[in-house]
Amino acid sequence: MKYFLTSACVLASFFLFAQTPPSKEFTISGNVKNGKAGDKIYLELGGVQPVKVVDSTTLNDKKAFTLKRTELDEGTVYQLNIAKRQRVILLVEGGENLSVEADGVEKGKIVVTGSKNNEYYQRITAMNQAMADKSKKWQEEYAAAEQKKDAKKIAAIQQQFEAESQNVVNTVKKLLPEMGTSLVALFATNFLNPEAHLPTLDSLARRFEAERPNMKQAQVFVGNVKRMRGVPVGDVAPEIALKNPNDTLVSLSSLRGKYVLIDFWASWCGPCRQENPNVVRVYNKFKDKGFTIYSVSLDKDKAPWLKAIEKDGLTWTNHVSDLKYWQSVAAQSYGVNGIPATFLLDKEGRVIAKNLRGEELEKKLEEVLK
Repeated sequence: MKYFLTSACVLASFFLFAQTPPSKEFTISGNVKNGKAGDKIYLELGGVQPVKVVDSTTLNDKKAFTLKRTELDEGTVYQLNIAKRQRVILLVEGGENLSVEADGVEKGKIVVTGSKNNEYYQRITAMNQAMADKSKKWQEEYAAAEQKKDAKKIAAIQQQFEAESQNVVNTVKKLLPEMGTSLVALFATNFLNPEAHLPTLDSLARRFEAERPNMKQAQVFVGNVKRMRGVPVGDVAPEIALKNPNDTLVSLSSLRGKYVLIDFWASWCGPCRQENPNVVRVYNKFKDKGFTIYSVSLDKDKAPWLKAIEKDGLTWTNHVSDLKYWQSVAAQSYGVNGIPATFLLDKEGRVIAKNLRGEELEKKLEEVLK
């Protein structure tokens, strides 16, 4: 029986890193039912280890507090730590006046108002918690039914679980259009199976790309969706235009008229380096028959990239990289999740085969270049 993701598990995949662009002030004010004057209130970056405190204050004699800050990006997830007894997740995009009502005890009640982001977040996490509670009960019933070899009961529990899981997914899909290109929309995508709901995720990613291209949280999501989308055989290969070791832009489209092997690799990739002798052999065999290689490196540093090119004898001239590691724009566009990864293009730039190596690549080239 499957286990539904807990809120903490979902959040772990959602929290991201430091941000930059436009700055907007926001205010967090609140009351702590079981607090006392002098209790410390910490504002921390959510999901960051070790914990990073970005601001703090204390409760006054009315058990109230106020924090004012400037949001330096279009979206950050914060954690409000109330006297180290209760923690509140806050989704901030800037410009909000957030109000927090908290019990101030572990597992106490929390109500956050003042932004749609946090209202939706509370709604989704409440639904998730209800599902987690039901799952715990079903797991106990499932274990008991297995002991009794009660196949009918097992089937009924599985059916209940699947129906409730589908209900959660349907609710999230229904809410996504309302959420638009917000921080909470990114959080909500964690409840959707990428394989089953790729069209929904793809549609949202394209909206973020068009409407909020500078939002760092969204950039990671968009990149992941691009990887899931990939480039199927039969499609025209997306354009790549990156700099070569001499800092000159080299576009993939400039090689039209030749059969081209796009080879994603890196100096730090053991399997790539092991495959390079085969790539060199194939290049030398077919380079005078209308074939070339366009190598895209996922290196982070220029020196090891250049050293590997020389050491492995990669003598073709079309070596490019943006030195962004797995955040490579080209790798995202082509759905590259692991390397080496290759795409063989015909003279019109259409993908005719993927991930061919060694003898398979040689046979394919013999077939198309005969």
